[in-house]
Amino acid sequence: MGRTLLGVAGFPVSHSRSPRMQNAALSELGMDWLYVPVPVPPELFAATARALGEAGFRGLNVTVPHKLAAHDLADSRSPAAEAIGAVNTLTFEGIAIQADNTDAAGLLDAMGESPRGQSALVLGAGGAARAAVWALLDAGAAEVSVWNRTAERAAAVASDLGARPVARPVAADLVVNCTAVGLGGEELGELTLEGVEPGAVVVDMVYAEGATPVQEWAERGGARFVGGLEVLVHQGARSLRRWTGLEPPVDVMRAAAGAGPDS
Repeated sequence: MGRTLLGVAGFPVSHSRSPRMQNAALSELGMDWLYVPVPVPPELFAATARALGEAGFRGLNVTVPHKLAAHDLADSRSPAAEAIGAVNTLTFEGIAIQADNTDAAGLLDAMGESPRGQSALVLGAGGAARAAVWALLDAGAAEVSVWNRTAERAAAVASDLGARPVARPVAADLVVNCTAVGLGGEELGELTLEGVEPGAVVVDMVYAEGATPVQEWAERGGARFVGGLEVLVHQGARSLRRWTGLEPPVDVMRAAAGAGPDS
């Protein structure tokens, strides 16, 4: 038997800090496992994922643009993955693929407080946005609004999950950015947040070198900011617990994730 493998599949995936973070955790746990990046274009994702179990993989994190495809590919899904309609964690059991979504619980873990009774605004309409909307509503948010540059996509997510689509960003107690703005040099103006106060808490799923545009907007407005690395750490910890059955060393993961991007 070869070395047990874990990985993260995306396209692109070179920016991901998951390999650095998860390998630090595996080392701390004394496990001779290896976590690797798996760059795979959308047209090859299904075939590649099916082959990984036979190649010695125990699990796979899934990032943009594969979260919806991973949901459809899986042989079985957790209740959260089924409800959200998107997947970020695959577990290989022989030839069977089990799917979960740790983005939702990871978001709530990273926030460190309940959204119960609060209003929320989710920016975006992809897999991460679906997880955020579901997590917030499931945890008792009073209302969740969804905005996306493509209004039809926001309407579809809102309809599927019981949220409210909005034509432009609106004020809310809690704002979660699930778009890629800030990842590739995009400006805040692309989110049309001019004139919108950030609310008490702002979560940005994006992480980058230096402050993101959403972080700068949040801090100008006096909001408590939760960065994408903190969300990454907590969703990654839940994935690692799923694969290993062990309690993840969250502090070690946080330190490794913040040390810089993988080369």
